[in-house]
Amino acid sequence: MDGILLIDKPMDYTSRDIVNIVGKELGIKKVGHTGTLDPMATGVLVISLGKATKLTNFLTSSYKEYIASMVFGIKTDTADITGKVIEKIKTDISKQEVEETLNKFEGSYEQTVPIYSAIKVKGKKLYEYAREGIDVELPKKTVEIKNIKLLDYKKENDQISIKFQVLVSKGTYIRSLVEDIAAKLNTVGTMTNLRRIKQGKYNIEDCYTLEDIKNKQFNIMKIEEVLKDIYSVEVDDKLYKKIINGAILDNIYDEELIIFKKNDKILAAYEKYNKDKNKIKPYIMF
Repeated sequence: MDGILLIDKPMDYTSRDIVNIVGKELGIKKVGHTGTLDPMATGVLVISLGKATKLTNFLTSSYKEYIASMVFGIKTDTADITGKVIEKIKTDISKQEVEETLNKFEGSYEQTVPIYSAIKVKGKKLYEYAREGIDVELPKKTVEIKNIKLLDYKKENDQISIKFQVLVSKGTYIRSLVEDIAAKLNTVGTMTNLRRIKQGKYNIEDCYTLEDIKNKQFNIMKIEEVLKDIYSVEVDDKLYKKIINGAILDNIYDEELIIFKKNDKILAAYEKYNKDKNKIKPYIMF
């Protein structure tokens, strides 16, 4: 049972909850996920099984696409609507101002990691500092907003809310993006809903529900299928011996990642060796 399973994560479940449920339903211990979703978020969660858990870094490196909703004029301690309201201000922003501001976010920018996150500072997770009421300097990271567009704009009872679709690089916090959008408009804001509709090449339409899993109505995507778009090489006996021993090889391939196979069975994935660009080294051994 080696491969990946695409789950449409429901609200109020942690990513770890889903891993535990899948492991129990499938009777398998080696289960992981490739991109955390907060409990309030829903959508694409790529679950890795068996040997495919070795592909975690490969699967998390891709772009992710979301549909997010936010409300202006409210700030919470968690940057989403589940948190404690710490600021409320009156705000009046036009649809045109929102669209112009969203457009400004396309490209790379420096994003502050939210305090309620699992990023470690001095060996301790940020959310642990938050729960203990300890002040800590929040790290910043460069993220890329590949595409962002407004889907809906509402003004009801002097409260303005929007829905937008956004394609982002690995490690982008949509909660932080929401706060940054509000700040650019000289106000505050908080996320009210988040749905991941795509991770890399995997779409929400291809995902299974927890009900599907419990009813055994699902298909596991095999490792060969996951890696089918990666450049591959069928090896001879001499190269086979080197690869199964994890040898560093001459880089005769102009590729970022190379899959080596023997009789169509995947042996290993190799990547460029950062100490010597003329060499390649094992990325994953199967």
